[in-house]
This record gives sequence, C-alpha cells and structure tokens, in this order.
Amino acid sequence: MQIVMIGAGYVGLVSGACFSEFGFSVTCVDVNAERVQALNQGVVPIYEPGLDEMIARNSAAGRLTFATDLEAALQDAEVVFIAVGTPSRRGDGEADLQYVHDAARQIARAMRPGTVVVIKSTVVVGTGRQVKEIIAAERPGIDFSMASNPEFLREGSAIEDFMRPDRVVVGVEDERGEKTLRRLYRPLNLRETPMVFTTLENAELTKYASNAFLAMKITFINEVANLCEQVGGNVQDVARAMGLDNRIGGKFLHAGPGFGGSCFPKDTRAFAATGRKFLAPQSLIETVITVNEDRKKQMADKILAAAAPAQGKTIGVLGVAFKPNTDDIREAPSLTIIERLKEVGCHVRAHDPVAADNAKAVLKEVTWCTNPYEVADGADAIAIITEWNSYRALDLTELANRMDGDTLIDLRNIYREEEIAETGLHYVSVGRDPLVKNERFPAQPVLKAVVGRGGE
Repeated sequence: MQIVMIGAGYVGLVSGACFSEFGFSVTCVDVNAERVQALNQGVVPIYEPGLDEMIARNSAAGRLTFATDLEAALQDAEVVFIAVGTPSRRGDGEADLQYVHDAARQIARAMRPGTVVVIKSTVVVGTGRQVKEIIAAERPGIDFSMASNPEFLREGSAIEDFMRPDRVVVGVEDERGEKTLRRLYRPLNLRETPMVFTTLENAELTKYASNAFLAMKITFINEVANLCEQVGGNVQDVARAMGLDNRIGGKFLHAGPGFGGSCFPKDTRAFAATGRKFLAPQSLIETVITVNEDRKKQMADKILAAAAPAQGKTIGVLGVAFKPNTDDIREAPSLTIIERLKEVGCHVRAHDPVAADNAKAVLKEVTWCTNPYEVADGADAIAIITEWNSYRALDLTELANRMDGDTLIDLRNIYREEEIAETGLHYVSVGRDPLVKNERFPAQPVLKAVVGRGGE
C-alpha cells in the first residue's frame, strides 16, 4: 500500500516512519524544502528517542522517502494523511485550520479516484465534513473516502505509543475507508489492540476530550499539592493511594509546575472555544486553562520565596524542555519561570541535555552551562524544572559544595528528603510539608480539625 503523509513535522514524521516500519511505502511531503533536504540527508529536525534510527533504517530499505512535490507523490497513493499543524488562533483560542484546508485543496487537484483521505492532525469537530466539502467543490464528481484517525502520541515516547497504543480511534463513513484503515493497522492485531470505529465527529471529539481530561488530572493533583503543603500532607502518598483505584489510575497524577508542550495548552483552548461556539460551555476546562497558567507563576514565586531576598541572586535552572526526552519548549513552564526570575533581577544559569539550543532562541540573558554541576557554580539556589533522568542521581554533595547558597527547589519531587539530609542543602519540594518529613506518626499533629456547630 502506498501512503502519502502531508506534513513532516512531529506527527507526520513519527506516523510516517512507523507505517514504513510496518512495511508500507510512505512518502512524507512538506513545503519546507530545507527540512526535506535535511531528512533526505539523514538529519532529523526533532528529538524523539529512536526516531532517527527508524527513519534511517526504512529510508535505506526504500520504504520511506521525503519530497516537496505533492502532486507527484499522490499519483500512486491509496491513502493520504493530513498531518499539518493546527495552532491556536489568536484571540479566541480556536484551532487554526488554514493548513488543513490548504492541504485538502491540493489533494483534490491531484489525487486519483478511490483515494482514502485521512485527517491525522488534531482538528475540532466538524473539520472532516469541511474537508470533504472542500475536496468535492474543488473536484466535482471525484470518488473518494473520508476518514479521521487522531493521534495519541506523547512526546518522548511517541514510537512506543504508535506501536503499542491503548487503542486506535478511526472515524469513517463507508466500507472502503474502514477496510483501508483496518489493513493499515493490521500489524497491531498480534497485540490485540482495540480498534474503535465510529463517526467522523466522534473521532474528532475523542481526541480533544481525552487531552482535556488528562490536562484536568494534572491540574487537579497540582491543586491537591497546594493543600498538602498547608496541612502537612504528602502529595506523592496521596496520588499513589488515589491511583490504585482502577477508576482513577495513577497516570498524570504527578504534581509539578504545570503542563506545557504542543498539545495540552493548545487542545484545551480549542476544546473550550468549541464549547463556547456551540453554546455548550466546558466550564471545567476553562478553569483548568486558568489554573495551569497561574500554576507556572506560582512556581516562579515559590523559587523566589525560597531564595529571598531574591534580587541580585544567581538562580540555577535544571531543565527547560516541557517534559523529558524531548527538545520541545513550546509553552514550557520554564519559560514563564525564567522570565519571572529575570524580571525581579535574578541572574539565571541554566542547563538542559537536549532543549538548550531551542531555548537560547527564546530566552535571552541566560547563562547556558554544559552540565548540571556548572549550573551550581556560584548559584544561590537551584531549581529542578524538568525531570530528566540525568538529574535523578546527581552528586548532591558536589552540587552543594559548588554553590554559594544552599537551597535546592525540586519542582518535580525527584528526590526524597532523606537523600538531602547529609548534603547540607535546604530542600524545597512540591506538595510535601518539610516539617513532616514523610513520617507516618509525627510527634505532633500538624493540623487540628475544626468542627463547626452541627458538624461531625
């Protein structure tokens, strides 16, 4: 089967490479000639573990190619995926569909009859119908099938997510579309991957509803962490106990500085905008958006309070990517935090094992270091913002010896207080009262219950 993937960005590259790994012939088409040239030379423009090896392997086998000429690529294509960007529209937060619509017009002009057109991009409900109408208007009478196949790829583990998904969601309108998508995903049958075939609208809604719900879980546990700090609780113990309930699950219950990246911020805004547009307000998600933005500012203030008086102090930052195993800094909490530190007169020294180059283009007046220990040189305080594995087993004594101050702010809770005790560092974490020290039987209760009249 010949597949064309329109868009050689994150979703298009990962999906195209994985389909070629299944044995299909895939051509990824992109308007960016420099990107295509780089890919043909074996240079992958994004960081995703295992992706460069997979692209090299399938390119060498002739199953994966890259081009700028969509018309030529479509001549033999049975399936064409639209995997272009859908950024947030300024002002109202709705998804900007101009690139999807442009792709639809180009497909209509060159595709052969019987082609299955599949939207892989994250699009608001109703987009599949719009694309179908655009193609029909551009090429009246052309026979084709329309489908929706949203991606559920996590940056940093995208290949694993594609090869071993929890489920595959497909919106179709006819038997040809369903048969084609079943054939594409047949390699997953050995793992008995659930496949959900539904309508175009349901598939589109499923993507946004899923991401909105996961964003809500992150925001919820961050709010619980705030309460834990006030009453002497430990958010990690609370989250662990909650997660053992199968109805809740432990994933995305990790307190931190808020969510970022290319999906959750954009998708929650678009989902909320869709609710407003159709007079079905998504009030929970509207609140999630606000609380998450406030969370990033709160974490900046947490660092400033720990380093007080902060003006003129040198603050070390470990990690700027929005999550580990990616070089993506889009809407990363680190951006808000570092800008806030600079606003009050702090000097910032920073390190990230992968995302530093991307961050340098955005964050000015930051001293970039080659390793975490260099960040510590002369620092009054150090804040861990991204939980890279390389930060999980630092020599904390060396870190402390190289600092001018003694404060370590761990916004990801990757250390335990007992690991800090012998280092001389003053340790500040998230959602864990430092006075309790995780003891099951503290000598004195940290909070006395207040019972109102008539209460129990």
